[in-house]
Amino acid sequence: MQRAPGHLGQKAAEAIERLGKDWTGTHVLYMFYSLESFHSRGEMYAYALFDTAIGRCGIAWGPRGIIGVQLPEKSENATRTRLMRHCPSADELEPPKQIARGIADIAALLSGEQKSLRTITLDMSRTPTFNARVYETTRAIAPGMTRTYGEIARAIGDASAARAVGQALSRNPFAIVVPCHRVVGADFKLTGFSASGGIATNRMLQIEGWRAKEPMLFEELV
Repeated sequence: MQRAPGHLGQKAAEAIERLGKDWTGTHVLYMFYSLESFHSRGEMYAYALFDTAIGRCGIAWGPRGIIGVQLPEKSENATRTRLMRHCPSADELEPPKQIARGIADIAALLSGEQKSLRTITLDMSRTPTFNARVYETTRAIAPGMTRTYGEIARAIGDASAARAVGQALSRNPFAIVVPCHRVVGADFKLTGFSASGGIATNRMLQIEGWRAKEPMLFEELV
């Protein structure tokens, strides 16, 4: 069998063993060379797990920014599995500097620091347009503050879309960076969606120093 260079050799051999006799070594090598070419064009996706005050979180990224953030699940494997829904073929890698800065900011926020995460670049290229508008608007809510689904709907120009706002936030792939836990029910009751990973909304808000009575709306949402 033709031998693949470097790390592809072992991967090709493993693939042949899994695929059986129907695939020759040439077929498998072609597949891996194609993947390598795809990666070399800057389209590789990666992820990393990292420690925070509330447990081990996960982050996934690509060439255009972060594609997913995951808060802790019951186990590290569960956190990894849930994160990789956004990037099934991603490799676990050491984060580059820009991603490492984002990780540090997330960890600081979860430790109770008043840290803005708005400088973190998100890749919303696969996000529906309406959801992207909801996420960008939600990112304007400062730590320790809350807004209602209705307020977010009005801020994006459709006062009747409160339910759709809730549905968009329930599918938020950028937990904590898009702070869906800061969007709550009418009268600011904590009846909104829990943050991804099962961390209760009220716990997340308490970490941020939330107070039940606060100004109703701030300039960035108008």
